[in-house]
Amino acid sequence: MSKVEEFEELRPLLFSIAYRILGSVSEAEDAVQETWLRFDGSATRPTSTKAFLSAAVTRVSIDVLRSARVRREEYVGPWFPEPLLSDPYQDPARSVELADSVSMAALLLLERLSPLERAVFLLREVFAFGFDEIAEAVGRSEPACRQLLVRARRHMEDGRPRFAADRQERQELATRFFDALKDGDVGGLRNLLAADVRFVGDGGGKAPALSKAVVGARNVARLLGTVFPWLVRIDVTIDAREVNGQPGAIFRDRDGKVLQILVLEVLDGRIQTIRAVINPDKLGHLGPVADAWAVHHRLKRVRRQAD
Repeated sequence: MSKVEEFEELRPLLFSIAYRILGSVSEAEDAVQETWLRFDGSATRPTSTKAFLSAAVTRVSIDVLRSARVRREEYVGPWFPEPLLSDPYQDPARSVELADSVSMAALLLLERLSPLERAVFLLREVFAFGFDEIAEAVGRSEPACRQLLVRARRHMEDGRPRFAADRQERQELATRFFDALKDGDVGGLRNLLAADVRFVGDGGGKAPALSKAVVGARNVARLLGTVFPWLVRIDVTIDAREVNGQPGAIFRDRDGKVLQILVLEVLDGRIQTIRAVINPDKLGHLGPVADAWAVHHRLKRVRRQAD
């Protein structure tokens, strides 16, 4: 195989590693491209191309994450990962680990870890790399990597929910949720929400978003039931899709441009968290992005005319 063929065969794996470390589609794609440049510029062919490329993309991603952490400290409002509609890497033997690790909740838990802990945890727990390969990837000894993994597991276990819903249950609940959302059925929405449900938006200061989380079934149901039906009236469409392995939807304006992403986290038969990603910088990889402020002003105008 040529270098290009070897690289393209491994590209899905490299992107999946980079995305989980960085929580950003655009930064993951850049890390994969930088990995290709390093591979293409290498004068010798490695004994294991997979090991070489995995180590390279891990090191690049760790460096990017360290600088990204500084930017996130200055981020306006809550920070969420860039939404991912489908993971290009599939491994039937690791399907559960891959699905769990790409959810918004898991990626936010990973934010608790240092860049090295995050890389070691993902390479071992999600991608089942050997400690010799991990040590090479992060530039630490095998004993040091084992200690990093112990610390990472402790942080991750402390934040994991105790009960999760199966895929079919999640999808059925999501269907009922989006039907009630379009109809403005406040009572129906409330019945689907956990008592302590949280609705949180990520606008990054670049789009209209909630200034703080809305908490509680009554408050969230009232907000959803009074705002979202008006969006439908101004020709915003709701396309139910799986987002980061969880039920969600893409909202598009009347021109078909991406307005926002909604992601649902389901626990114990109820919706526990609703996350809205409306920052335009995080939606560009999904297609042309709507002017959220223009939609916001149009919504206010229509509501005033109806009063």
